[in-house]
Amino acid sequence: MKSLTRELWFNTKKRMEFINITPTVEQLVKESGVREGLCLVNAMHITASVFINDDESGLHQDYEKWLEKLAPHEPVSGYAHNYGEDNADAHMKRQVMGREVVIAVTDGKLHFGPWEQIFYGEFDGRRRKRVLVKIIGE
Repeated sequence: MKSLTRELWFNTKKRMEFINITPTVEQLVKESGVREGLCLVNAMHITASVFINDDESGLHQDYEKWLEKLAPHEPVSGYAHNYGEDNADAHMKRQVMGREVVIAVTDGKLHFGPWEQIFYGEFDGRRRKRVLVKIIGE
């Protein structure tokens, strides 16, 4: 069995941001030499997410508005977690958007449905965070 493990590092300029990481993950699948297997992509921070969806700017704007309605950042005093911190909303946004995705690798490529792309979602940005990519198979 073959495997490849890499960490991708991000330091976003905004508090909430979505980054398409599909090309990077596709390159890692190619580098791994795995033809048939699985690819795990996992946010390694509890205020960030990895998810699969369409790469469409309107959808991303809708996500930002929707997430802010579900768990507004302000007022930070509205959260018990925020004594000494200000990121309780980011923890909740991560819970909704998910921690990780697993994608099948078929014939050496990510086996996506139509329009599917992999995204890193940041909800408490402006500091260095990482994503684990683990590819296993034959």
